[in-house]
Amino acid sequence: MFTIGGFARHGRVSARMLRHYDAVGLLRPEHTDPFTGYRYYSAAQLATLNRVIALKDLGFTLQQVRQILEERVSTEELRGMLKLRQAELEEAMAAAAARLAQVEARLRSIESEGHMPTQDIMIKSVPAVRVAVLSAVAASYAPEHIGPVISPLYDQLFTRLKAADITPTGPGIAYYEDAPDGDGAVLVHAGCTVSAGQEPGQDFEIVDLPAVGRAATIVHRGPMDTVMPTEQTLARWIDAGGHRSAGYAREVCLECPPDKEKWVTELQVPLE
Repeated sequence: MFTIGGFARHGRVSARMLRHYDAVGLLRPEHTDPFTGYRYYSAAQLATLNRVIALKDLGFTLQQVRQILEERVSTEELRGMLKLRQAELEEAMAAAAARLAQVEARLRSIESEGHMPTQDIMIKSVPAVRVAVLSAVAASYAPEHIGPVISPLYDQLFTRLKAADITPTGPGIAYYEDAPDGDGAVLVHAGCTVSAGQEPGQDFEIVDLPAVGRAATIVHRGPMDTVMPTEQTLARWIDAGGHRSAGYAREVCLECPPDKEKWVTELQVPLE
């Protein structure tokens, strides 16, 4: 038997919480001394405590927890509930991390206002290039809308190229257009440089991107989730130089190792 303090230590909870569980009838001590009022718990009660905490973490109220315990939910059922909750929490954490990255990107953009760009920016011509492409629509050009669309497109594209026995001959090139239905939606094109032509039955397009006579270019280092400061630096440079952009930038992946922090991408904004 354990005192309430000892049981709290083994259960990794507070004694105050155990007293509350006792008061609401959720987890009563194995024995209460009638003279001193001291509570004593058995090691077997740790199983019940673990279930109470797990169900609370799933978002159930204490009343609901009591009902579930009374129904004697099996270990397998509880494990399934916890796995589902784990997946939900991981998804929420990933979404929060993505939002944090966007906040940091906006902050860097704000901090760079009024400063001369430190990245090398140049105007150059871009030759025509042939790409294999898969396309889909994103709700907007915001990174939180582009990322979940373009990443699966590239996974599918490389799988389909391999099935078609086509080897990429150059970098990945992503480009964008206004979606036909408007309302701010963007048509996302995930492309990869190839030398092959279109064949019947292929489940991707072969597109010849035209040459661009004048494009303002800048190199972005790091994941594309953080491209905003680089992109806005280029936009300010274009405007300050009296130039006028003629559409969305092409994103040419120069280096794409597994570590996204080491990605190197050139942004190419066509100029009028």
